[in-house]
Amino acid sequence: MVCPAAALAVGVTSYTVGSLYPPPLVSMIYPAPAPPPLDLASPEAAQVTARIEQELQILPIVKSFREKGDEYYEARPYVGYPEERRVHSLTAGVLRGVGRFAVPPLVFSKMDDSESVMVLHVGRSLCGHDGIVHGGLLATLLDEALARVAILQFPARVGVTANLNIDYRAPTIADQFIVIRASLVEAKGRKATVQGRVEDLEGKLLVEAKALFVQPKFANIIAAPVPMSILGARSTEVIANPEAGDKKVPVPQEAAV
Repeated sequence: MVCPAAALAVGVTSYTVGSLYPPPLVSMIYPAPAPPPLDLASPEAAQVTARIEQELQILPIVKSFREKGDEYYEARPYVGYPEERRVHSLTAGVLRGVGRFAVPPLVFSKMDDSESVMVLHVGRSLCGHDGIVHGGLLATLLDEALARVAILQFPARVGVTANLNIDYRAPTIADQFIVIRASLVEAKGRKATVQGRVEDLEGKLLVEAKALFVQPKFANIIAAPVPMSILGARSTEVIANPEAGDKKVPVPQEAAV
């Protein structure tokens, strides 16, 4: 026969431990309450944004890549995006702000742009099921991260997604930093295949993807410095019309920051 006092003690202990360290399944089914998004112009929003930026800058993964300065260069995509275009961009404009993408992503790319590691914060207002980042949003993030690697392989620095395959391995909890790794599989002519994955800061695999990107035949018409500022690319040259054999055209350095 179980002693009532002992049973009570076990129950209280289990409840206390479960409250302090809730099982992942419980956290997904019953996410902690969260306040609505802050007014982007409010002092509170500015404080939260500053805190997230500070946390980003001191993450171990960020420090480790900064120590590899001879192998990787650092960039902040979207920072150089012209305002008149930024406001109509999904990830650079519409989804910016506290509770969504509070700060621009930080990207470390190999010098030859064959690999990249993106670190970004996903807020609580980017969910499908409350507390879990929407799968469609993760597909968008992967598409952009993989596209950056692919586009920088193309002579004209312009490319479009032809195919994107995604496998979701685990729920991505909101209000945390995630890591998106992308690497070139093959680049041939106007086509490039890139693979990537989303991880948490502990390295847990959340999503895997593989995509095919194509440089349009009309790339010479739309090739311009703007894509370089969007991508935060190190390269400062494009080919105006590779099919016609045009020479490389220099891009202003400020567009490649």
